[in-house]
Amino acid sequence: MPPTQQASLNKITLKGSAAIVSEFFYYGINSILYQRGIYPAEMFTREKKYGLTILVCTDDKIKEYLEENVCPQLTEWLEQGVVNRLVVVIKDVDTKEPLERWQFEIDCDKTVTSKDGEKNHKTKEIAEIHKEICAVIRQITATVTFLPLLETVCSFDVLFYTSHDAENISPKLEESSAFLITDSQEVKLRSFNTTVHKVEGAVSYKFNTIR
Repeated sequence: MPPTQQASLNKITLKGSAAIVSEFFYYGINSILYQRGIYPAEMFTREKKYGLTILVCTDDKIKEYLEENVCPQLTEWLEQGVVNRLVVVIKDVDTKEPLERWQFEIDCDKTVTSKDGEKNHKTKEIAEIHKEICAVIRQITATVTFLPLLETVCSFDVLFYTSHDAENISPKLEESSAFLITDSQEVKLRSFNTTVHKVEGAVSYKFNTIR
Protein backbone atom coordinates (compact mmCIF):
# COMPACT_ATOMS: atom_id res chain seq x y z
CA MET A 1 0.00 0.00 0.00
CA PRO A 2 1.11 3.62 -0.51
CA PRO A 3 2.56 5.61 2.40
CA THR A 4 0.19 6.31 5.26
CA GLN A 5 -0.85 9.92 5.61
CA GLN A 6 0.54 11.41 8.82
CA ALA A 7 -0.81 14.95 8.82
CA SER A 8 -3.53 16.22 11.11
CA LEU A 9 -6.56 18.08 9.80
CA ASN A 10 -4.92 21.51 10.01
CA LYS A 11 -1.32 21.29 11.22
CA ILE A 12 1.01 20.10 8.48
CA THR A 13 4.19 18.59 9.89
CA LEU A 14 7.29 17.69 7.90
CA LYS A 15 6.56 13.96 8.15
CA GLY A 16 2.91 14.52 7.31
CA SER A 17 3.77 16.57 4.26
CA ALA A 18 6.31 14.00 3.07
CA ALA A 19 3.66 11.28 3.34
CA ILE A 20 1.13 13.35 1.36
CA VAL A 21 3.61 14.12 -1.43
CA SER A 22 4.89 10.55 -1.63
CA GLU A 23 1.33 9.24 -1.77
CA PHE A 24 0.57 11.66 -4.62
CA PHE A 25 3.48 10.28 -6.62
CA TYR A 26 2.33 6.72 -6.01
CA TYR A 27 -1.06 7.47 -7.54
CA GLY A 28 0.33 9.95 -10.06
CA ILE A 29 2.84 7.50 -11.51
CA ASN A 30 0.17 4.79 -11.70
CA SER A 31 -2.12 7.23 -13.52
CA ILE A 32 0.61 8.04 -16.04
CA LEU A 33 1.28 4.34 -16.66
CA TYR A 34 -2.40 3.66 -17.26
CA GLN A 35 -3.26 6.75 -19.30
CA ARG A 36 -0.24 6.32 -21.57
CA GLY A 37 -0.92 2.62 -22.09
CA ILE A 38 2.50 1.48 -20.84
CA TYR A 39 0.87 -1.74 -19.59
CA PRO A 40 -2.37 -3.47 -20.62
CA ALA A 41 -5.58 -2.18 -19.02
CA GLU A 42 -6.26 -5.58 -17.46
CA MET A 43 -3.15 -5.09 -15.27
CA PHE A 44 -4.86 -2.25 -13.39
CA THR A 45 -7.47 -2.11 -10.68
CA ARG A 46 -9.65 0.77 -9.52
CA GLU A 47 -9.03 2.58 -6.24
CA LYS A 48 -10.88 5.54 -4.73
CA LYS A 49 -8.63 8.45 -3.80
CA TYR A 50 -8.94 12.25 -3.75
CA GLY A 51 -12.59 11.85 -4.72
CA LEU A 52 -11.52 10.13 -7.93
CA THR A 53 -11.32 6.61 -9.29
CA ILE A 54 -7.64 5.98 -9.97
CA LEU A 55 -6.27 2.99 -11.87
CA VAL A 56 -3.44 1.25 -10.00
CA CYS A 57 -1.16 -1.40 -11.50
CA THR A 58 -1.50 -4.86 -9.97
CA ASP A 59 1.69 -6.33 -11.47
CA ASP A 60 3.86 -7.61 -8.62
CA LYS A 61 7.14 -6.24 -10.01
CA ILE A 62 5.70 -2.77 -10.62
CA LYS A 63 4.05 -2.71 -7.20
CA GLU A 64 7.28 -3.76 -5.53
CA TYR A 65 9.26 -1.15 -7.44
CA LEU A 66 6.89 1.68 -6.45
CA GLU A 67 5.94 0.58 -2.95
CA GLU A 68 9.29 -0.74 -1.72
CA ASN A 69 11.81 1.34 -3.68
CA VAL A 70 10.44 4.59 -5.08
CA CYS A 71 8.01 5.71 -2.36
CA PRO A 72 10.11 4.83 0.73
CA GLN A 73 13.22 6.49 -0.72
CA LEU A 74 11.20 9.53 -1.79
CA THR A 75 9.58 9.85 1.63
CA GLU A 76 12.95 9.72 3.38
CA TRP A 77 14.45 12.39 1.13
CA LEU A 78 11.36 14.58 1.42
CA GLU A 79 11.74 14.50 5.20
CA GLN A 80 15.40 15.49 4.82
CA GLY A 81 14.54 18.23 2.34
CA VAL A 82 17.16 17.01 -0.15
CA VAL A 83 15.06 15.93 -3.15
CA ASN A 84 14.20 18.71 -5.57
CA ARG A 85 12.87 16.91 -8.62
CA LEU A 86 11.23 13.64 -9.63
CA VAL A 87 10.98 12.65 -13.28
CA VAL A 88 9.03 9.84 -14.92
CA VAL A 89 10.60 8.97 -18.28
CA ILE A 90 8.72 6.96 -20.88
CA LYS A 91 11.03 5.44 -23.48
CA ASP A 92 10.98 3.08 -26.43
CA VAL A 93 11.87 -0.43 -25.23
CA ASP A 94 13.96 -1.25 -28.30
CA THR A 95 15.79 2.01 -29.02
CA LYS A 96 15.77 3.38 -25.43
CA GLU A 97 14.79 6.73 -26.94
CA PRO A 98 12.85 8.93 -24.47
CA LEU A 99 9.43 9.84 -25.82
CA GLU A 100 7.89 11.59 -22.81
CA ARG A 101 9.38 13.21 -19.71
CA TRP A 102 7.04 13.96 -16.79
CA GLN A 103 8.98 16.36 -14.59
CA PHE A 104 7.88 17.42 -11.11
CA GLU A 105 9.79 20.16 -9.31
CA ILE A 106 9.72 19.80 -5.51
CA ASP A 107 10.33 22.87 -3.37
CA CYS A 108 10.72 22.41 0.39
CA ASP A 109 10.35 25.06 3.07
CA LYS A 110 13.82 24.83 4.61
CA THR A 111 12.67 26.37 7.90
CA VAL A 112 10.69 23.20 8.54
CA THR A 113 13.68 20.92 7.98
CA SER A 114 15.84 22.89 10.41
CA LYS A 115 16.50 21.77 13.99
CA ASP A 116 13.51 23.80 15.16
CA GLY A 117 11.42 22.65 12.23
CA GLU A 118 8.55 21.20 14.20
CA LYS A 119 7.99 24.65 15.69
CA ASN A 120 7.68 26.14 12.22
CA HIS A 121 4.94 24.00 10.73
CA LYS A 122 2.00 25.79 9.17
CA THR A 123 -1.68 25.01 8.82
CA LYS A 124 -3.78 24.05 5.83
CA GLU A 125 -6.92 21.98 5.47
CA ILE A 126 -6.21 18.45 4.24
CA ALA A 127 -9.32 18.73 2.06
CA GLU A 128 -7.81 21.75 0.30
CA ILE A 129 -4.56 19.90 -0.37
CA HIS A 130 -6.48 16.92 -1.73
CA LYS A 131 -8.50 19.27 -3.95
CA GLU A 132 -5.27 20.61 -5.46
CA ILE A 133 -3.90 17.08 -5.94
CA CYS A 134 -7.19 16.03 -7.53
CA ALA A 135 -6.77 18.78 -10.13
CA VAL A 136 -3.28 17.47 -11.00
CA ILE A 137 -4.52 13.88 -11.37
CA ARG A 138 -7.40 15.07 -13.56
CA GLN A 139 -4.93 16.90 -15.77
CA ILE A 140 -2.79 13.76 -16.10
CA THR A 141 -5.94 11.92 -17.20
CA ALA A 142 -6.72 14.62 -19.75
CA THR A 143 -3.29 14.44 -21.38
CA VAL A 144 -4.44 11.66 -23.69
CA THR A 145 -6.30 14.36 -25.65
CA PHE A 146 -3.10 16.10 -26.78
CA LEU A 147 -0.10 13.82 -26.26
CA PRO A 148 1.07 11.92 -29.36
CA LEU A 149 0.08 8.28 -29.58
CA LEU A 150 2.80 5.95 -28.33
CA GLU A 151 3.03 3.52 -31.22
CA THR A 152 5.90 1.40 -29.90
CA VAL A 153 6.27 -0.81 -26.86
CA CYS A 154 7.44 1.43 -24.03
CA SER A 155 8.89 1.16 -20.53
CA PHE A 156 9.40 3.73 -17.80
CA ASP A 157 12.06 4.94 -15.39
CA VAL A 158 11.77 7.12 -12.28
CA LEU A 159 14.61 9.61 -11.78
CA PHE A 160 15.42 11.44 -8.54
CA TYR A 161 17.32 14.71 -8.45
CA THR A 162 18.81 15.46 -5.04
CA SER A 163 21.19 17.90 -3.39
CA HIS A 164 24.77 16.83 -2.73
CA ASP A 165 24.03 16.10 0.93
CA ALA A 166 21.54 13.32 0.21
CA GLU A 167 22.10 10.34 2.48
CA ASN A 168 20.92 6.73 2.82
CA ILE A 169 20.68 6.11 -0.91
CA SER A 170 19.09 2.74 -1.63
CA PRO A 171 21.52 0.22 -3.16
CA LYS A 172 18.78 -0.57 -5.66
CA LEU A 173 19.11 2.93 -7.16
CA GLU A 174 21.81 3.69 -9.72
CA GLU A 175 23.17 6.62 -11.70
CA SER A 176 21.24 7.39 -14.86
CA SER A 177 21.25 9.75 -17.80
CA ALA A 178 18.70 12.58 -17.80
CA PHE A 179 16.88 11.14 -20.85
CA LEU A 180 16.32 14.61 -22.29
CA ILE A 181 14.10 14.85 -25.35
CA THR A 182 15.30 16.73 -28.42
CA ASP A 183 12.79 18.81 -30.40
CA SER A 184 10.32 18.52 -27.55
CA GLN A 185 7.08 20.29 -26.76
CA GLU A 186 6.19 21.05 -23.13
CA VAL A 187 2.88 21.47 -21.33
CA LYS A 188 2.70 22.77 -17.77
CA LEU A 189 0.66 20.88 -15.20
CA ARG A 190 -1.13 22.26 -12.17
CA SER A 191 0.68 22.48 -8.85
CA PHE A 192 -0.18 21.69 -5.24
CA ASN A 193 1.21 22.98 -1.97
CA THR A 194 1.13 21.35 1.48
CA THR A 195 2.73 24.52 2.98
CA VAL A 196 5.87 22.44 3.57
CA HIS A 197 6.36 21.07 0.05
CA LYS A 198 5.26 22.58 -3.24
CA VAL A 199 5.08 20.36 -6.32
CA GLU A 200 4.95 21.81 -9.84
CA GLY A 201 4.71 19.53 -12.87
CA ALA A 202 5.19 19.59 -16.63
CA VAL A 203 5.24 17.01 -19.39
CA SER A 204 7.54 17.28 -22.38
CA TYR A 205 7.13 15.01 -25.37
CA LYS A 206 8.71 14.30 -28.72
CA PHE A 207 7.14 16.89 -30.98
CA ASN A 208 7.65 15.04 -34.27
CA THR A 209 6.07 11.79 -33.04
CA ILE A 210 3.33 10.70 -35.43
CA ARG A 211 -0.11 10.72 -33.85
